[in-house]
Amino acid sequence: MAMKKLLTVAALLVAGCPYLFAQKLAASKVPANVRATFVKMYPSANAKWELEAGKYEAGFKQDGNTMSVLIDKDGVLAETETGIKVTALPAPVLAYVKAHYAGKAIKEGAKITRADGTVTYEAEVDGKDVIFDASGKFIKETKA
Repeated sequence: MAMKKLLTVAALLVAGCPYLFAQKLAASKVPANVRATFVKMYPSANAKWELEAGKYEAGFKQDGNTMSVLIDKDGVLAETETGIKVTALPAPVLAYVKAHYAGKAIKEGAKITRADGTVTYEAEVDGKDVIFDASGKFIKETKA
């Protein structure tokens, strides 16, 4: 009986895994209102789409920067992420990483702007995304 429960739980976990991680999507699978929001903001950009935590993520290049936007199913912008040089991260971010990730280099930096104007920074270090507020104060660490 315990084995049957274990197999059932394992099957449910495997079936649910695609919903835990971003899923690549063809543009034709993205709702028209979501695509319209993106095209209105970035008319000349060519996006690669993913479904991430119920929101549609468009990854693209703009003016030499790697960018992404998250748009909800209703076509409302949730956030914009712009890749930045590591040296452009706020000084407190660099100091925090140096103190807490000794010997590890920041692989990528990003500035994230939510729809309400809230800015956060992200530093990818040692396979983790380390998130900071606009002043460079540590908020959290997540798996990259």
